[in-house]
Amino acid sequence: MTTPMTHPATSPAAAPAASAALVLEDGTTYRGRAYGATGTTFGEIVFSTGMTGYQETLTDPSYHRQIVVMTAPHIGNTGVNDEDPESGQIWVSGYVVRDPARRVSSWRAQHSLGEELADQGIVGISDVDTRALTRRLREEGVMRAGIFSGQDLVRDGYPRPVEELVAQVQASPQMAGADLAREVSTTEAYTVEPRGEFEGETPVATVVAVDLGIKTMTPVRLAERGVRVVVVPQSSTIADIEAALPGDGTPHGVFFSNGPGDPSASSHEVELLRAVLDRKIPFFGICFGNQLLGRALGYGTYKLGYGHRGINQPVLDRTTGKVEVTAHNHGFAVDAPLDEAGSSAPHDGGRYGRVVVSHVGLNDQVVEGLTCLDLPAFSVQYHPEAAAGPHDAAYLFDRFVSLMTNPAAWPPVLKENH
Repeated sequence: MTTPMTHPATSPAAAPAASAALVLEDGTTYRGRAYGATGTTFGEIVFSTGMTGYQETLTDPSYHRQIVVMTAPHIGNTGVNDEDPESGQIWVSGYVVRDPARRVSSWRAQHSLGEELADQGIVGISDVDTRALTRRLREEGVMRAGIFSGQDLVRDGYPRPVEELVAQVQASPQMAGADLAREVSTTEAYTVEPRGEFEGETPVATVVAVDLGIKTMTPVRLAERGVRVVVVPQSSTIADIEAALPGDGTPHGVFFSNGPGDPSASSHEVELLRAVLDRKIPFFGICFGNQLLGRALGYGTYKLGYGHRGINQPVLDRTTGKVEVTAHNHGFAVDAPLDEAGSSAPHDGGRYGRVVVSHVGLNDQVVEGLTCLDLPAFSVQYHPEAAAGPHDAAYLFDRFVSLMTNPAAWPPVLKENH
């Protein structure tokens, strides 16, 4: 159990923060102070290693039903604004920080982080030893947790027993088996037109992006390359996708976004993707989209011990031999062979031809990308749009545009020496 740190109030009139407790399903308890809204929240507790971009993290739909622990000790100094969110709301179910900023120090800030969390009803906790907490999650694996603060820590004027809080956490839903994309997807289609130097020009291609929890910057990165992006709901059918594709000879493709949940529970999305592959429509998927491509090809997926979340993950692109520093947010991975030659994908007796693992995580050799050699399809497990940085992987959007506009150049060749 940690001992809460104390800080002077921002002004003599500031009221002391309510007491709060973070309770893990194994019974480990951390005491601190309420940050944001007070009350109770549950979720899978995960840690993010990003030192910047906390606003993008909070508004990433992939964090739906997760309590996020920030490993960087000082959070909130740049406040929040209305320009940087990756979606229309905060999606994390809870937020854990060590040392929240006492004042905002950015000319772009329109609110403080604590105010924004409170306004959106996000229950958080501060003054927690996040270093010790992260070490525990690395050693024991991510697990369910709950944050309790204010009056939710009291019953009949007495502190609630920890055993009672633990029982509530253990009764909360698990992430394994959770089908969550439908809970974060848009309900209606919308279009993002080419922008920047391509604004007002005829699109170089049209992409139908299936929203499984898409981030705002993803269609923007394609639009900056002259692509018209039609974003459609998770519930879309292959008929819906074909209806949105141009019939005038303009190159086109399908994109599957990032998103929350267990890919093994997403049967509709897998069948939709197989229909795309059967029609040989150029395909690109990121994060959840990578896991779904893996399942569509017949590979399994599995839950990582503590996942990859943050903006400093090294990945080898085996088609260029280069190492990229990349942004990640995933707790599941594809179970595909790392052999370089490429073997037939196992689904339906090899119906989709040969597949290679094109990207590998250098920290733990996790599959970070797939490339089909006999179909125009590829995917990566990380986030090349990376609004908060780094931008090493931005070339992947160029690779997708090239796949649509110059299919004869597909597939890329793996480097022999790396």
